[in-house]
Amino acid sequence: MGKKTILVDETKILGSTEIVSFPGFQAIGEIEAKIDTGAYTGALHCTEIHLADDEDGKEELRFSPFDHPEIEMKTDDFTTGADAESSNGEEQERFFINTRINIGGRTLPITLTLANRAEMTRDVLIGRRFLAEYGFLVDVSKGGQ
Repeated sequence: MGKKTILVDETKILGSTEIVSFPGFQAIGEIEAKIDTGAYTGALHCTEIHLADDEDGKEELRFSPFDHPEIEMKTDDFTTGADAESSNGEEQERFFINTRINIGGRTLPITLTLANRAEMTRDVLIGRRFLAEYGFLVDVSKGGQ
């Protein structure tokens, strides 16, 4: 019996790390993200995470991405109250934002949790929910560690 040939779209193969950017965070530029099939949801390193009212009195989420306390991002496209399990197994209440990510030559919608990832190696984590939704495969021989 012969071997089966499986054709894979090369644009859907990601390495263990990938350079990504967020169109909504233009002041930040490109950043290296960890591709983590063990994590369900992606995460974005942020500080100064808090709720505030906008000029019209509507509640919005404000945060400083990565290690840039001088930059304050605002969004009204978020959810709260969901418990997310951190890497050390503790459940924490987190905010989830909906944004867009440039990854693998494509720009796609993504939901990310906001978390202080100062103790982690990478500021951005891409989880398996996003990978499965868009049919990405992970080749650990491609990319960083």
